[in-house]
Amino acid sequence: MTTEKRNILVTSALPYANGPIHIGHLVEYLQTDIWVRFQKMRGHTCYYVCADDAHGTPIMLRAELEDITPESLIARVGAEHQRDFARFGIAFDNYHSTHSPENKDIAELIYQRLRDGGHIARRTITQAYDPVKNLFLPDRFLRGTCPHCGAEDQYGDSCESCSRTYSPNDLLNPVSALSGATPEQRESEHLFFKLGHFEQMLKNWLADNELQSGVVNKLNEWFEAGLQDWDISREAPYFGFEIPGEIGKYFYVWLDAPIGYLASFKNLCDKQGIDFDAYVGVESTAEMYHFIGKDIMYFHTLFWPAMLHGAQFRVPTNVFVHGFLTVDGQKMSKSRGTFVTADTYLEHLNPEYLRYYFAAKLAPAIEDIDLNLGDFQNKVNADLVGKVVNIASRCAGFIEKRFDGTLSETFDEPAIVDEFKALAARIAECYEARDFARAMREIMTLADSANQYIDKRKPWIVAKHADSDRELHQICTTGIALFRILLIYLKPVLPVMAAAVEEFLNCAPLVWGDVDDDIAGRRINKFKPLMQRVETDKVEAMIEASKNQDAISTQQSAAKSKDSNFITIEDFAKIDLRVAKVLEASAVEGADKLLQLKLEVGDEIRTVFAGIKRAYQPDSLIGRHVIVVANLQPRKMRFGLSEGMVLAAGSGGDDLFLLSPDPGALSGMQAK
Repeated sequence: MTTEKRNILVTSALPYANGPIHIGHLVEYLQTDIWVRFQKMRGHTCYYVCADDAHGTPIMLRAELEDITPESLIARVGAEHQRDFARFGIAFDNYHSTHSPENKDIAELIYQRLRDGGHIARRTITQAYDPVKNLFLPDRFLRGTCPHCGAEDQYGDSCESCSRTYSPNDLLNPVSALSGATPEQRESEHLFFKLGHFEQMLKNWLADNELQSGVVNKLNEWFEAGLQDWDISREAPYFGFEIPGEIGKYFYVWLDAPIGYLASFKNLCDKQGIDFDAYVGVESTAEMYHFIGKDIMYFHTLFWPAMLHGAQFRVPTNVFVHGFLTVDGQKMSKSRGTFVTADTYLEHLNPEYLRYYFAAKLAPAIEDIDLNLGDFQNKVNADLVGKVVNIASRCAGFIEKRFDGTLSETFDEPAIVDEFKALAARIAECYEARDFARAMREIMTLADSANQYIDKRKPWIVAKHADSDRELHQICTTGIALFRILLIYLKPVLPVMAAAVEEFLNCAPLVWGDVDDDIAGRRINKFKPLMQRVETDKVEAMIEASKNQDAISTQQSAAKSKDSNFITIEDFAKIDLRVAKVLEASAVEGADKLLQLKLEVGDEIRTVFAGIKRAYQPDSLIGRHVIVVANLQPRKMRFGLSEGMVLAAGSGGDDLFLLSPDPGALSGMQAK
């Protein structure tokens, strides 16, 4: 069996560096890993690279909340991600970070080439600003109603319901996801990538490559609607790379995130002496594939190939899109215990159970897949334990005890071995097309045939007959040969089991071409159990642990809020402190401590009742500047409505002093 050797670069979407990997994420990484392992078994040169997506406002805010630097946060989360991926058998050739020298260099190079090519525009825009948090809101921190389909609780840049993208200013009924405040509209100058310059190039790319039908349909919809310029800059404060030649402007995270694919590969190339340009240069003859979820299709099938082409890099050979994961027919839920992190899963269940179950569900179409926990248990037990492992366990003992661990020189039924070998090409086609579900069906049909053969030949009966050694030897050798072929076909999905089988068979790591090898007469090792059944109590314990984890987090947050004297940076950020000028001050009839103040707060006049009567004469306050909490909930008092609070310090009574702003703050007010 020979195939033309290929050079392939493969990526998965970058996990965001502010939270753990969960089983929904694993759909993509397991799909990619299975495909890459298959390509390597076929003898192709295939590199699988990934990285943590480490930039953006959410990273910055979480680091502030934890009182650590963003660099410390992304280092910790990155280590956790790599640990979980490794335990699920996901074998990256390189795993990196977008917060890296390679990513900075390539991002700046791509931007400069796009700018010099006339593909960057500059214009002032009106942008959502959170008046409580005092920052421009990233698109993902705006929530509201989709302007296209009316779906509620959607992000500020794209709709999960209809997959359309839009300007954050078009979002209906927007609110800040950080504070719940209605955002203000403020102007700032931004940089834009002129996507429309690449419409014909993108249409040619679509015509020249066999993209999934769902991708093609979406692209045609987007072409018909018209390609919009893409905002690629963000204002400080922002955790990311500052744009060359700009002050206080940073690359939007979605610009440097996909560039992280190239950066991770560049890091690998530098370590191993690989020719970077041979894979990503504009003249490259290699193949480049991206595996992504359907929610980020717009970025990967429009902006990304256009950006690469405009910066003189090669475009992707294809972008493979998958759907989301549901559990028991519903969205993953923390309260139901179906929002399961990789770490929680691994505390209770074998990762290869999930590898196989996802493989049995994954097909080329862009469809959601469902993890039905009952079906999960039954399918793994029936297919892997009841069918595949059962073949070896029914034959290996006889080879060890009766034939000193040596296989027969001949098969009992050579025809059935040939039938198993003959399906190698068909199963390979399924793997190549990412139709893993069909591949698993083909393999399990073979497993059924192998068990039927053993049931028919009944080695346990043959073993009782005198002068039956030759027949028994051939039957069990045939069974082991069929088992070996099945494990070659399953190795991309079950690498850990395959390694144990290689130890059992006393052979080198199996590759696809080994299907044609003859194993007759070889010596094998003692058979050891390969996989235990999925137990109901283990699945239930995993679900309970997921529920408890959510409850523990809630209790810890509540306890911290209740018992601690400290507030978080987010609590403090909610306080809107402003400089105000006292226009009028008068005593409040019937109140011993209160003065009624008329304050000029920005462009508005507010009434505030302050308990400072014993420390200040009203006339002495007129014209004075004070500090006021401007976003305090107005309080209705019997003397009137108080619309804020002035800040003072002291022990009370006459020993009380108003806080006054630094003169620099006053000059800033006048300039404004």
